Amino acid sequence: MSEAVLIQDITHDAFAPFGDLVDISGEPDKIINQGLCGRYHDRARFDFGPNCKGGLSLFNAEPRTLPYALEMVERHPLCTQAFIPLHQNPFLVSVAEGNDDTPGKVHAFITKPGQAINFHRNTWHGVLTPLSAPGQFAVIDRVSAGDNLQEYWFDEPKIIAKQLVRGTEM
Repeated sequence: MSEAVLIQDITHDAFAPFGDLVDISGEPDKIINQGLCGRYHDRARFDFGPNCKGGLSLFNAEPRTLPYALEMVERHPLCTQAFIPLHQNPFLVSVAEGNDDTPGKVHAFITKPGQAINFHRNTWHGVLTPLSAPGQFAVIDRVSAGDNLQEYWFDEPKIIAKQLVRGTEM
């Protein structure tokens, strides 16, 4: 039987073991552009590794539905990876504990509109998972040559749902 994983709201503290929650919470660090723009400064710790180049790419992912069958996770041993939505829709973030060759316990988070995430280097995570269209994201990660992707396929998928009541998603 597949393992069920319940989605929790993403918070800075809950996501901290896996990466940075990037948002505009709290007061801006400074006001710029003739007083019309709040700057929330340096919200993510990017790490592209030695002698590497970071880049900005655009992704257009197909939306998924809940419950979602998480069949595999991946990690990037040489750098961090940030997912920045180009819309105001929540998206699903799946991560797994552990930095060894086998991922551990899976966690699932739902973002709020306007939030982005940055996975720490070597963090097991699910693929980009929008829950509604458009699935457009800016992605900041390593664009240098080298093997920076490891995948792990579960024997049975992890079923990610909002809430389970008598085996039915609510």
